[in-house]
Amino acid sequence: MTSSERHPATAAPDVDRDARAAAFDDEPDHGLRDPAVRAAWAARLRSWLPEPPADVLDLGCGTGSLSLLAAERGHRVTGVDRSPAMAVRARAKLAGHDARILCGDAARPPVAARRFDAVLVRHVLWALPDPAGVLRHWRDLLRPGGRFVLTEGVWGTVAPVGIPAERLTALLRPLAREVRLERLSGDPLLWGKTVTDERYTVVATV
Repeated sequence: MTSSERHPATAAPDVDRDARAAAFDDEPDHGLRDPAVRAAWAARLRSWLPEPPADVLDLGCGTGSLSLLAAERGHRVTGVDRSPAMAVRARAKLAGHDARILCGDAARPPVAARRFDAVLVRHVLWALPDPAGVLRHWRDLLRPGGRFVLTEGVWGTVAPVGIPAERLTALLRPLAREVRLERLSGDPLLWGKTVTDERYTVVATV
């Protein structure tokens, strides 16, 4: 897989996230520095997340760009990232908002069960070794009627990585009473460029 084919958020699951933190926001869909890209993500989050105020858990939050959009919407946000350097940047970005940023493993975040109205995850689940088990654990973090908001995809042509939409929806159906798939590859504003690989979000209500 060439560098141009790599996953847009994480080139490989074992990449040192601390080393990547300083340049993480350089990607258009990470830093959301372009107002059009930022507005595109804000609009999608409005349609995916519950009405505010809600308790939102952003797992693998990176530098906190999506956490910030959720907080600006009026949600109470908890972000979790395993990288202390990412967490430092996220805390700075979320300063002054109803938010807290924790260091921890996205698969087993250091939070209480039945605490959240939404679990928000972007480009993380594909890199975890047991997606089915992770989803079961995440479901236990949700209150009744809570929802998963999971953005994933498949990247690369020579040696593709990721999780296809059909597999993720199949994993979610035993855990949720409603599963909705939204394809995202056709919206270049979300990515700051035209993409041809598979990108999507699944919203699943438990």
